[in-house]
Amino acid sequence: MKKFVIERILPGAGNLSPEELQEIARTSCEVVCQLGKPYHWIQSFVTEDKIYCIHIAESEELIREHARLGGFPVNTIAEVKAVIDPMTSNLL
Repeated sequence: MKKFVIERILPGAGNLSPEELQEIARTSCEVVCQLGKPYHWIQSFVTEDKIYCIHIAESEELIREHARLGGFPVNTIAEVKAVIDPMTSNLL
């Protein structure tokens, strides 16, 4: 399975109410169950006009199917090739 970062342009995303965010999350979880394939929504970051999502799936096509079934916009999908953080500097 691969890790992906998905960019969703959603004007006004930063103004969504807790109830609206809850509904988006509920829909995403329901769609994950409908897919019938290994798929994990890890987390999403809401900014002023975008939502960035981290998902683990077999392919970009499956990411697009999740978005289609959930009615979510998809502007870009990028496969994560590596993850670095402050601990990375201590490897040697």
